[in-house]
Amino acid sequence: MKTCQPPDPNTKTPTLALPEGACDAHCHVFGPADKFPYAPDRSYTPPDAPVEDLRRVHKILGIDRAVIVQASCHGTDNSAMIDAIASSNGAYRGVAIVDGTVTDRALEELNEGGVRGVRFNFVKHLGGTPDLDVFDRVLDRIQPLGWHVVLHLDAGDIVEHAPRISRIKVPFVIDHMGRVQARNGLEQEPFRRLLDLMRNPLAWVKVCGPERVTSQGAPFHDAVPFAQKLIEAAPDRTLWGTDFPHPNIAGDMPNDGDLVDLLGLAAPDEAQRRRILVDNPNTLYWAS
Repeated sequence: MKTCQPPDPNTKTPTLALPEGACDAHCHVFGPADKFPYAPDRSYTPPDAPVEDLRRVHKILGIDRAVIVQASCHGTDNSAMIDAIASSNGAYRGVAIVDGTVTDRALEELNEGGVRGVRFNFVKHLGGTPDLDVFDRVLDRIQPLGWHVVLHLDAGDIVEHAPRISRIKVPFVIDHMGRVQARNGLEQEPFRRLLDLMRNPLAWVKVCGPERVTSQGAPFHDAVPFAQKLIEAAPDRTLWGTDFPHPNIAGDMPNDGDLVDLLGLAAPDEAQRRRILVDNPNTLYWAS
């Protein structure tokens, strides 16, 4: 089982000042393991990164709100996320992982706890394509709650699963720019398909995870043109996040302050950034 490297502990103060109400729409809390154990069948073990660590980083970055995304290392036990949301005075929302055994009452409790979506991993190193019957059934059941689904895909999955994605009836969010690989260029088929997908009014995308897109390593500037194209394609359905504490990074560990400044390169217009950081998260996570 892989043990993940810890995040950079020396978070830089970014040059870019974020607007009031700025939201980190993709981050995680891990553990502490003695209180919130990791799943026995997990594919990796992260260092503990409890909600106190997240608050510390966000204070340095100038972030006021967050969407905590359940990661596979905690499996379907969403307790650490729910606990973090409960401590936030309404500043946090969540995206859960559930399976086919989840009850209607459990979904209602997650909704009451601040959850607004579910996440499915298609990424090969995290187990690959999920049970698609469960996927379809869960999406049918979250529709009455007004939830969305977050899709964590490898680039090739955008092509492979395009017909199924086109049939989704709830809003869906593509994580990490679809994990396209910058070395393959803007004209690569997975990225062209992703841009086509963004014409769907239900499609959202997160322009985060440049460290997962880059072929050059830090400071990840080769990921910026991909973020720019996605923002241009769907300015009202684009989100941004840090991905703190950056699980499963094989290359350079990003500094979260640098990631904020990288957003400034991808979205140089202040009004554009306000949409990404404030208005768009309001629509998807705080409208109700």
